[in-house]
Amino acid sequence: MVNCNEIIFQIGKKFMINNELIRQCLAEFLGTFILVLFGDGSVAQYVLSRNTLGSPLSIHFAWGLTVIVALYTVCGVTGGHINPAVSLALFAACRINVKQLIGYIISQLIGGFFGAVVLYCIYYEAIDNFDGGVRQVLGTNGTAGIFATYPVAEWMPAKAGFLDQVVSTAVLVGVVFAVGDRRNGVPRGMEPIIVGMSVMIIGMGFGYNCGYPINPARDFPPRLFTAIAGWGSEVWTPNGVHWWWVPIFGPLVGGLVGMVTYQGLIGIHGVIPEEIVV
Repeated sequence: MVNCNEIIFQIGKKFMINNELIRQCLAEFLGTFILVLFGDGSVAQYVLSRNTLGSPLSIHFAWGLTVIVALYTVCGVTGGHINPAVSLALFAACRINVKQLIGYIISQLIGGFFGAVVLYCIYYEAIDNFDGGVRQVLGTNGTAGIFATYPVAEWMPAKAGFLDQVVSTAVLVGVVFAVGDRRNGVPRGMEPIIVGMSVMIIGMGFGYNCGYPINPARDFPPRLFTAIAGWGSEVWTPNGVHWWWVPIFGPLVGGLVGMVTYQGLIGIHGVIPEEIVV
């Protein structure tokens, strides 16, 4: 009788990757791939159905649940970053080394890009039906917002979007450090749920200005894909405004602000570093 478990074990043993950093990078790739595929998928369904399937609230719920799923998928390997802003903040707090920082961010960006590619393939016919095959960034038949975030209207300046992203990402990263602080009593295994709920709350409270990207890997790679796939250079400068940098540098700065704020007000006081684990 064939022992299936033994066969699976031998196959796994043959292809097993022993390099820890490579395993971690693969996990970050997969987690960010899931994040973009499912999160942007909820936006695609809402937009392409002309607001008949789903709602802004369903999108917020979908993003929160997607973060939970993505984090549970990879947290056993890396702790679950799936966001360059989180990785940079943890690096600044000496929780990961420079090789991990570089490897994680590259993997996250690649994962975000391929998430957008697969989503585009899934919804290709629906996008064609929606815009008649003429790709538009904004307007009634605009579909670029499925993949990346854009300002709510022409009156929204880049500096306001930057502030929005600094504050909202600071909140997110502050929560990440809070749930990793064992003094706060968060049960082990519940961290992804709390972080996912935080993303949902951020969307409900800060989604209006520019769609709460709060993650460069969720925005830049899909935006790059749309520039390649037919939407053109307008994805970088909607309404003539150089917006592309806002969802990159806003979250990166915000992540550092969130880390410094939590550590400065709570994290470093009355505890040795070994007692805090993220």
